[in-house]
Amino acid sequence: MRVAKESVDIRMEIPGAVIRQRTDFGDATGLGKISAEYFSLSAGVDTTPLFKGLDGDLCQCPHWGFVLRGQLTTTDATGVQETVGADDLFYWPPGHNVKVDADAEIIMFSPQRQHTHVIDHMIGKVKG
Repeated sequence: MRVAKESVDIRMEIPGAVIRQRTDFGDATGLGKISAEYFSLSAGVDTTPLFKGLDGDLCQCPHWGFVLRGQLTTTDATGVQETVGADDLFYWPPGHNVKVDADAEIIMFSPQRQHTHVIDHMIGKVKG
């Protein structure tokens, strides 16, 4: 299945971040339906305040993805950091925050139910 970026629904748009999510993008056995996501993120974006109130104040959803451009650093519950950059494939296990080091565009695949919950939580934080 091919889906153009412009055809992926915008779920959240705030200064410095556009989050697109395509639900019902497939099925990962054992994880249920997955969604495909295209994020455009500005340097300085930090998910820490957006994840407050989630279990451990962290995203508990795993993600598989690819960095089209830019650089991002994840921090897990133990403080371990990992940086990914342009042309890197990545896997982020449950229990992470993300900071954008340089303007970035990424494509991710996530368990749909879990990540929709996280995105809805972030939307609620922004709307306050």
